[in-house]
This record gives sequence, C-alpha cells and structure tokens, in this order.
Amino acid sequence: MEFERVQAIASLSASLNTIPPEFIRSEHERPDITTYRGPVPEIPVVDLSVADRTRLTRAIADASEEWGIFQIVNHGIPVEVVKELQRVGKEFFELPQGEKEAYVTGPGSIEGYGTKLQKDLEGKKAWVDYLFHFVWPESRINLKFWPEKPEAYRTANKEYAKHLLRIVDEMLSSLSLGLGLEEHTVKEAVGGDELEMLLKINYYPPCPRPDLALGVVAHADMSVVTILVPNEVPGLQVFKDDRWFDVKYIPNALIVHIGDQVEILSNGKYKSVLHRTTVNKEKARMSWPVFCSPTDETVVGPLPQLVGDENPAKFKTKKYKDYCYCKLNKLPQ
Repeated sequence: MEFERVQAIASLSASLNTIPPEFIRSEHERPDITTYRGPVPEIPVVDLSVADRTRLTRAIADASEEWGIFQIVNHGIPVEVVKELQRVGKEFFELPQGEKEAYVTGPGSIEGYGTKLQKDLEGKKAWVDYLFHFVWPESRINLKFWPEKPEAYRTANKEYAKHLLRIVDEMLSSLSLGLGLEEHTVKEAVGGDELEMLLKINYYPPCPRPDLALGVVAHADMSVVTILVPNEVPGLQVFKDDRWFDVKYIPNALIVHIGDQVEILSNGKYKSVLHRTTVNKEKARMSWPVFCSPTDETVVGPLPQLVGDENPAKFKTKKYKDYCYCKLNKLPQ
C-alpha cells in the first residue's frame, strides 16, 4: 500500500484523542477557526415538481448565479434507489482491508480505491478514503473498478445512473434557458451524449479532532455539474461572502454543484462553487458525488452568443484535458 488508508489511521487514532500531524490543517484552513458561527443563510432549495417551467428555470438560474450550489427535492429518483446506492457503498467500505485493496487505483488512472488524490502545497493530507469509477457512458465503464461485493453493488449503481441521466439533462436544459439560449445549447457545448459521468464515493471515518482536520480541502469542481448524494452526517461547507457556511442536510434531497465548465461556458454568469468538507467525531460521513464532465478532447470556452464588445471573453477556450492538467498542477489557465 503506497499510502496508509485513513480508515486504518482513524481506528488507531480513536483511543489517542489525537491525529497525525500531517492531517492538522494550518490556522487559515482549520474548521474550528474559519467556520462562520452566526446566523447561516440557507442555500437555495429547488422543487423539481414545479409545473411552471419558467419558474423552475428561473430558480435554477438564480441559484447558479448567486450561489453556484443548490439542493433539489421532488426530483423523481425513487427513495429506494438512492438508499440502495448508499447501502452498497457503505458495505464496500466495511469490507476487510484486503478485499478493498483489490480495487486500488492503478498508474495513470483516476478510477479505483485510494486515499491521496493530489499533492498539497503544505504537505497536508485530507481525512478521506474514496472509490472512483465511471457510470456513464457504457463505453467508459470498466467493471474491474466496480466491486463484486456486496453482491448488489453493480446493480444498484447502474440503476442510479439510469435515473441520474434525466436529472443531468434537466439541469443543463434549465441552465441554457436561464442564459436566454435554446435548451440544448449547454449540453451540446460540453459534448452532447458523450458527456461522461464519474462516480466518487467519499468515506470520511470518525475523527478524534474534527476541529483540526478537513475531509476534502477547499476546491471548485472541474466538472460541468456535480450531482451529490450525502448521508445524514453533516459536513459540507460552502464559501460565500468571505465566510464558510454549513450546508443544511435535507433528507432525500440531491445537492447540485455548478462546476468550472459551466462558469466558463456562461462567461462568468454562473458561479463554480468553492466548497470543502468537515469531519465528525462520532460518525462516519459519506457522500456520492457524480461528476458530469466533457471528454478529454472536447473544447470548452465561453459560448459565442454570450461574448461581444460589451462583454469580452473572461476565459480561454481549450481542451478539457488541458484545463484539468493546469488545474491539478496549479498552473495558470
């Protein structure tokens, strides 16, 4: 094992009431110091059952402009489908360590089971283990990264992905209409039916010092949009108005993050949300984000309809893989 798993470290740390120094964030990142303790504004909640399409579009567009994140309720994905996705994911992380290691991330691939994603400038580590694999399109699915245990894992993930396709189309259509464009515009600009969906399961074990650690450090997603299922343990925080706010847990809601590619396409009208994850002393937190992204070769830039003398392009046009390379290596775009 190249890196010791956080799940194992958590078991060792529990009785010591301390965590290894590489997990202790600097003061400017520590959640006990930087979390806002005053009245917390609630991020927008969008009801997808609203029959008035104009009203629904406006709600999604306003939330994407103001916050870059919102929760969706009455989304039509059966509760049992989401619960089964959560159950099989939780059971995977409860397997013996050796069985999980059979799915370890290989060289040059993001898919698989692992711990460390990218180098931290201060050499710090995040309090999380993860599992990554594509769920769409079918041509991208590599079943060697889809656990065989628990038995229902693959069926549950395929069923959830099938329902999610409709939600993603709904989001992209509304984002297009919110820009005053035809509803297919944004989807076509990010590759149409070639749009890829990469599932990540985040597993944040109980942490004896949640005041000092972060599950995932502050970042904005590189994706077009991210659709996330949380468990009932809170931990997601959003940065707005120079403050870190807790996101309220709403049972059966999905959380939608606007990603960098939508901010670029909209020429800055929609905001890619800066967010991070805190951890819990008593309970394991889990989340199931699906990153909806263009293929590597898809060229993304501000939509021509939104650029002119009065509103020059704020972003460069480039291949998605080049954007990702610059972002992951902290190079200027």
